[in-house]
Amino acid sequence: MSSALGVNVCTKGEFYMRRPGRAPRAVSLPGVTTTAPAAHFVTPEREAEVEAALAILLDSALDPIVEMVLLSRDGAYEAASHDGRVRFRRTTSGEHEVLATEGADPLADQSTDTFVPLAAEREHLHPHRRDNAYPFGFEQVSQLFDHPAAPDLCVIHTAAHNWEDQGGHRGEHGSLDVVQARAPFVIAGKGVRADGLVPRAGRLIDVAPTVAELLGCAPAAGDARLADEDGQVREDVLDLAGGRPRHVVGFLFDGTNPNVLYAMAEAGEAPNVARLIEMGTAYEHGAMAGLPTVTLANHTSILTGRLPAHHGILNNAWYDRRTGRQIITNSSATWPTAMETVTAGVESIHDAVHRTWPDAFTASVNEPCDIGADYSTFGFFRRGEVPPIPKSPDGLPHSTERFVRPSKDYSWSTIVDHMAVEQATGIWSGDYRDATYPAPRFMWCNFTLTDAAFHEGGPHSEIAAAAVRDCDARLGAVLAAVERAGVFDDTAFVLVADHGMEENDPAVGGDWDVHLREAGLTFRDEGYSFLYFGEQ
Repeated sequence: MSSALGVNVCTKGEFYMRRPGRAPRAVSLPGVTTTAPAAHFVTPEREAEVEAALAILLDSALDPIVEMVLLSRDGAYEAASHDGRVRFRRTTSGEHEVLATEGADPLADQSTDTFVPLAAEREHLHPHRRDNAYPFGFEQVSQLFDHPAAPDLCVIHTAAHNWEDQGGHRGEHGSLDVVQARAPFVIAGKGVRADGLVPRAGRLIDVAPTVAELLGCAPAAGDARLADEDGQVREDVLDLAGGRPRHVVGFLFDGTNPNVLYAMAEAGEAPNVARLIEMGTAYEHGAMAGLPTVTLANHTSILTGRLPAHHGILNNAWYDRRTGRQIITNSSATWPTAMETVTAGVESIHDAVHRTWPDAFTASVNEPCDIGADYSTFGFFRRGEVPPIPKSPDGLPHSTERFVRPSKDYSWSTIVDHMAVEQATGIWSGDYRDATYPAPRFMWCNFTLTDAAFHEGGPHSEIAAAAVRDCDARLGAVLAAVERAGVFDDTAFVLVADHGMEENDPAVGGDWDVHLREAGLTFRDEGYSFLYFGEQ
């Protein structure tokens, strides 16, 4: 096969297949040559600008902050870095064929067990890409350009890049590397194997199909538990011989690094998380977020089983050339209406439950991805019925005063998560705000404090550990409410995050936008990663 990059590294029909915990391996799939086209690609009129930008972004001067740059053009995908690149395509069967490499392949290591456990991560803080891993790398890149509003270039931050001057934090996520992509995955209760912490990995898009299978939801089409799902049922965690649970309660600890969470559970600092791990199964290598590894894109992936470009929440912010509109979904002002940008036909776990049991009740607590839910925190906001918000976090249970007082984000997130507990426990008691509720067939409860704290201090900080302890106590309050309702033994529980969190290096700063603008390029940089050329 010919290639503009020069070096052909695989023969026709040879593909990289992924295995959890290992780098990709090549296997032969004879006769498969057709490709699945991307919805967005670099157009001829943008080619000169893109090439000029690539020359700047891949220069040695920006190597400390630019891990790699991703793009789609000429019927293939590229991941390019300062010291090498790989060009590949996706076939109609969903596999990926490497067309060529030049220098070091940035996506060569797609193993999921890199930097596990916590000690290994702490020994390799902000690693260089030559030592890093990018789980499911080919799939991550190709899905991104399935959305018509995908960027011309997607710039991936290095693990070391500290961009606090541009609105970032000491702890960060959003990139492709394993620490930023890796979220915890714990599942426990009725219908679940009690294997404890196991050396395996999955994907966040596997959560929805697995929960739907656990509950016994009717398939959407064929064997799919949700319409056009990208994920798969994790059969390895299920044990349905004793029956399926009538209820599932899911928890999301936003932005939680699983190495930190599992270590704290083992040390007795997160006893309720430890309880779930002991009575269920947890993936030591985590569940990988979709690219970009940001909040609402992956909240929506968790609850729909689709990757970000497939469900339509493409990033925290992006630009739609078709409408000339900037779209911001991940802000307090837009959370109530964020799901308006979801692709038509997307189903959530709530929808799957209602398709199977039309009279079932489901609840979405403090979760912007509330598609199909009967009860939704953000439903109150959409109706103009804002729930009572405490004026201060002072005196609220399960709050660490040491950080509540000096940290504005810790303080506000403490209030928000306290309200989530009030709602969840009220619903399980049968009464909240003078309304009566049946026991939910499915409840999803989102806690935000961990994200605020892991951002502020980094994942290995004291403020991050305090947030885990506070959220663990709130988790315990909801578990106690389920027990009081008398259905604990008929309930399964899921605990995940929407992405990981990685500590960066304050000594490694810089802003690629400055270099691009000095070269005279006109562009928008949305979410500090999505570049759209010729736009202002």
